[in-house]
Amino acid sequence: MKFRLFFLVAFLLILTGIRWWFAANVELSPEESYYYLWAQHPDISYYSKGPGIALAVLAGTSLFGPTEFGVRFFSPLLALGTSIFVYLLGHKLFREKVAFWSVLTLNLLPVFNFESILMTVDSLSVFFWSAALYFFWLALERSPRFSIFWPGTGVLIGLGFLCKYENAFQLFSILFLLCVVPKYRGELRRPSFYVLLMGFLLFLLAPVIWNQEHEWIILEHLFERRGVDALFAFRPSHLGESLGLQLAIYSPLLLLGFLGALLGSIRKSFQNSKICFLLAFAWPLIVTYTILALYQSGEPGWTGPAFVSVGILATHFWWHLAKQNRLAGGASVAALILGGLLGSIALNTDLVRMIGIPFPYELDPSSRLHGWKTVAETVDNFRVNFENKLGTKVFLIGNRFQTSSLLSFYLKDKRVEGPGHPPVYIPESQDIQNEFSFWPRYDEFVEAGPSAKRDTTFTEESGINPFIDRTALYITDAPETSPPQNLQSAFTRWELLAVYQLDRRRLPLRQIRLFACYQYQTLPL
Repeated sequence: MKFRLFFLVAFLLILTGIRWWFAANVELSPEESYYYLWAQHPDISYYSKGPGIALAVLAGTSLFGPTEFGVRFFSPLLALGTSIFVYLLGHKLFREKVAFWSVLTLNLLPVFNFESILMTVDSLSVFFWSAALYFFWLALERSPRFSIFWPGTGVLIGLGFLCKYENAFQLFSILFLLCVVPKYRGELRRPSFYVLLMGFLLFLLAPVIWNQEHEWIILEHLFERRGVDALFAFRPSHLGESLGLQLAIYSPLLLLGFLGALLGSIRKSFQNSKICFLLAFAWPLIVTYTILALYQSGEPGWTGPAFVSVGILATHFWWHLAKQNRLAGGASVAALILGGLLGSIALNTDLVRMIGIPFPYELDPSSRLHGWKTVAETVDNFRVNFENKLGTKVFLIGNRFQTSSLLSFYLKDKRVEGPGHPPVYIPESQDIQNEFSFWPRYDEFVEAGPSAKRDTTFTEESGINPFIDRTALYITDAPETSPPQNLQSAFTRWELLAVYQLDRRRLPLRQIRLFACYQYQTLPL
């Protein structure tokens, strides 16, 4: 036991160091650069999520500066924390061997490895989910006595909710468990459960206040994301697509092992409260994801928190099965090896290209982590040369928030147009599209100063637009032959100036087009 614990500690510390190295040496993903911009615009909540991810990025960059390492500093630490909570819970529920192998399995999952380097909402969500899971078990252990672990669980679920709203599913799992397990049912008549709820409700205030101030825009976001039309588009093929994504991010053999343990443990859950506990925190997310997947392809990482408890359950299930059947033991070892191999490839897909396999970047999810420094440098140089020819300064517009966020992070000359302005805008729109819509925009009218020269042609009420008659560079990584219609309508004329092909390892990575849009006049209403 001591040797296993020593090995596990050494393994996790070395792995954390490796993850920090990757965090410092791999370019940001579009989402990470987007969250970095969130951190530059602190708020109590945001368009699609709570403030958790922005606070984590702000803390990291405050310590280590606006670098990839600063943005991602906490992600490997969150993975380490998640591993510790999984070990503690596995040890409490079963035995040390189950805890040991549960942590190893978790850290061999490709999706967990990926999210242990990138700073994503899932990194935070899974950490707080596993912490709340452990605290709730400690609360149940001390039942019927009240303990600090009841409000502690509510606080951890609340913190997870501020990172990803799906963490609130834990409240349903807790209520379900208290209802179906007779020895815990009495907690519904005691104050413990309601103190837990109060601990959670405190964290509802920030998103509620923000959405109340912004006309409950979160409902519109969820409406668009799930889509009413999609609810009537019942397509079993979507379920196949979602299953394929799940097989890819969890590794095929590990996912099959998890699902086998999940289904194989249902009967035992009626007699074993520990198994019922683990199932209660897994099936609501998995069933919800499956139902949604029948109508549209869901986000594959949405099921991540469920596999914290499923991982412990699967380790316990296959450990006992392996003692009775050598074939099961061999299959378990093969699943772990394959998971580790796929996890390594997920971190560095160049390993495939190094052995001579021309793995195209259009099929490589990690392609979004490469080439943006070069693109930003190209845009920087092109802008300077173009401005010298034009004789005036221009502003930048990206084709979508991902492009604008990455350029905003990597441009050396960020050149913001005013307080709160992003270095690169997105195309103007009357609709709320994302967080860019809430920051200062180039289509807004501002109050004119006392010494400002008034031009009544381009004023709206008492304001003026300082971008009138200015030229913009429109940068897109999409195969567009012209700017979008709203840009064409807002500018007097446009032209394609340059097309840059970016290759990596002798394979095409992405193509960048730069358009000049002349004499901005605002979008006609």
